[in-house]
Amino acid sequence: MATRISIVWIYALLFLGTPATAGAHGKAYFIDSAGNDKNDGSRAHPWQTILRVNGIHLHAGDSILFRGSESFVGTLVIDSATGTVAHPIVVSSYGKGTATILSGDSSAVILYLTRHLIITHLQLTGAGRKTGNVKEGFSLINCDQVAADGLDITGFQKAGLMVYSSTNITIERVYAHENGAAGIAVEGPNDNKRQSRNIRIIHCRADDNPGDPTNLTNHSGNGIVVGHCTNLLIDYCSATNNGWDMPRIGNGPVGIWCYEADSVVIQHCLSYANKTSVGGADGGGFDLDGGVTNSLIQYCLSYGNQGSGYCIFQYWGASPWYHNIIRYNISENDGTVSDSRAGVYVWNSSDDAKQFYDCRVYNNTIYSGKEAAVSFSEKSERKDFAFYNNIFVGGDSLIRGMKGQDIFLGNSWWCLTGQGAGKDMGFNMDPHFKDPGHAALTTCQGLASFNHYDIPAASSLRTKGLNLLRRFGMNTGNKDFHGRATPPAGIGACF
Repeated sequence: MATRISIVWIYALLFLGTPATAGAHGKAYFIDSAGNDKNDGSRAHPWQTILRVNGIHLHAGDSILFRGSESFVGTLVIDSATGTVAHPIVVSSYGKGTATILSGDSSAVILYLTRHLIITHLQLTGAGRKTGNVKEGFSLINCDQVAADGLDITGFQKAGLMVYSSTNITIERVYAHENGAAGIAVEGPNDNKRQSRNIRIIHCRADDNPGDPTNLTNHSGNGIVVGHCTNLLIDYCSATNNGWDMPRIGNGPVGIWCYEADSVVIQHCLSYANKTSVGGADGGGFDLDGGVTNSLIQYCLSYGNQGSGYCIFQYWGASPWYHNIIRYNISENDGTVSDSRAGVYVWNSSDDAKQFYDCRVYNNTIYSGKEAAVSFSEKSERKDFAFYNNIFVGGDSLIRGMKGQDIFLGNSWWCLTGQGAGKDMGFNMDPHFKDPGHAALTTCQGLASFNHYDIPAASSLRTKGLNLLRRFGMNTGNKDFHGRATPPAGIGACF
């Protein structure tokens, strides 16, 4: 709550005409292209360059304010600055419009060992992932209690925004586009999930991040990717048209995903039309990847991705993957290009079931007009996987690969070419969707009214499934894709 109050306060300070000086609680430093670095940095006598700002040590309540609608060349570096909850340090624009930091071949903003800071209302622009830039756009390194709000980040070869070994971070309303490795990324040391923790990524967009042209050994071109972290929320975020220029053939990018992470929640998100390199793998919508534990994807829409809508992966060398849930999501026409060929894809290159276990997939709606609904890779050793109360619609087939010892109960299957699932798998029933195969959403705001896959009021799919609470004691959240109360034995994501 303190951070939200602070953001509201600073917006009032900057845009409602209040004089921007913090008095006893700090000092405001102004930067104007018409200023002079020999000035005192006041609003009446502003500085001119970022270099002058980098030479000061910031204290609680201080602010750095760039003249709106103007551009400033260089990299803003804030090292070991400490604000407080009541008086955070603030970095923003002032006056009319948004200020731009033009960082050329380097990062636009670097925060290091900084606490209680808000950065807002800025555009960060690099020289372009193939035209000179070689860095992240905005890096938070070993920081705590930082909020980034209302940033436009573009033109960086690595991630647009990178959080590394930082805690209690809020990333809100960030538009990360036309970067290389990723739009937004979270990372930490390879052997530690705890140094990056308590992170919220909310109402963000990651679009048109094609790939890192220098990375020839691993995936790049992700929308939002988080790894080596704990307790992370991705909420009301979208990712589209990422990954199409990954410069290699092999494991590929995904729209929104996590790996080597614990207690991640991805919800109310939209991932569509994401891609991979020609002949490359993945390019999917959402993914719980290697080493993920105690995590959840819910209330999300994936459509038109080259890879699967919902990827369940464990790679060789990852820590054990277990106790994860995928529920109340929709996949439409995903997996039509890369190797999955299905809306849901299960893969385990560790080839060890002891490394890949305890997964619950329930009350999802998976629609594939051309391919299969579910696919199991040849390498997919696993145990204790259960699929309950899902609607699976396939084009040419329903399941690819071996379902092994997985539990399939209460699911409804419908193949558009007439091939049904076995009787032990559930029901063969046309769900009579309102408008399948025609998703066109481009913002998360449209998820609430997306009714293409609602179950008709008179359909027996509202009652033919399992009561998961009564039968297994499972707390299902009791809300469907739209946030409505779910029938106790309903099948599918939307009622």
